[in-house]
Amino acid sequence: MRHKTRTVVTICAALGLTATVGSAAAAPAAAPPAARPAAVRQPAPPVLVDCFGHAQVRPGRFILACGDGNSRLVSLHWYSWGARSARATGVNVVNDCVPYCAAGRFHRYPVVVKLDRPQQWKKRPHVQHYTRITLFYPKDRPAHFGRVVTYPLGN
Repeated sequence: MRHKTRTVVTICAALGLTATVGSAAAAPAAAPPAARPAAVRQPAPPVLVDCFGHAQVRPGRFILACGDGNSRLVSLHWYSWGARSARATGVNVVNDCVPYCAAGRFHRYPVVVKLDRPQQWKKRPHVQHYTRITLFYPKDRPAHFGRVVTYPLGN
């Protein structure tokens, strides 16, 4: 009986091996994987350079008057930040400098902000930075300001 059991096990193993080898030999060679296009790296969107020369993306605040801080943007909510421009809503906090800036009061004006004209940043030539900022005042605005004010942003 032991001999029959061993023979049956040996035959089953041989049949299993034959089936496996026969299937592999009969199967067509696997096609090489389809060539995948190289991943195209999208350039990073431009940055906004602050008064200290730091790159910022979608900052919540931004100083416009680097020398004295008498004009700054706060509560910025960016609804776009792209390769050509960026847009946000926020508040422009401006010192009225009356009777002089050290004794002046800060006033808050709702504003729509647009950044544009990206160019190569001299500090980091592989990075683009926005070179112009435009402020749109939909309601009140600081004295002597137009409804739309545009400033260059340094390099």
